[in-house]
Amino acid sequence: MSWHWDPGFLRRYWRHKQIFGSKPKLSVIEQTHVTNLASLKVCPSKILGFEPGEAFMVRNVANLVPLYENGPTETNAALEFAVNTLEVENILVIGHSCCGGIRALMGMEEEVDSSSFIQSWVVVGKNAKLRAKATASKLSFDQQCRNCEKESINCSLLNLLTYPWIKERVERGMLSIHGGYYDFVNCTFEKWTLDYKESGRYLVKDRVFWA
Repeated sequence: MSWHWDPGFLRRYWRHKQIFGSKPKLSVIEQTHVTNLASLKVCPSKILGFEPGEAFMVRNVANLVPLYENGPTETNAALEFAVNTLEVENILVIGHSCCGGIRALMGMEEEVDSSSFIQSWVVVGKNAKLRAKATASKLSFDQQCRNCEKESINCSLLNLLTYPWIKERVERGMLSIHGGYYDFVNCTFEKWTLDYKESGRYLVKDRVFWA
């Protein structure tokens, strides 16, 4: 299979006010490319049209954000810096299709192999795996993995709200949380926003799809 990636197709839309309104400051959590598709070396700052200094990026396996109670990691240390020091106004968690990290998560046994750094990390997305298994139990393993790729993004968005300094800013309208998903097979990008409700409910809104 071959296809042509147009590096400007998202750039034409990204700066439009429907994405982040007038808020220019952004922190991006983007998964490390660990599958064969990683050889494409697509840089988020390039395809999203960011200039130097416009986005603070954190890249990890499977675009996961651990719970606040799990303790310090490189990811949440970067989040603390982005939110409390840089005072970003948007956080975007991006996943992609054919993710090797999510595939590793979906193929794990219940017992985590403590000698495996990968398993010890991707288990952070266990809730996403359980949701994917529940909603896509009759589908093939590949389809379950695809389902989990998006579930893991929403799981990370909810985990962000376990950080007191993130939740406080979201409640005060000073910070917005967004999910994004690359489909490398069909050359599409999907973006949505997590809508925080005072009652503690969280809804997905402003879903946008580009092809």
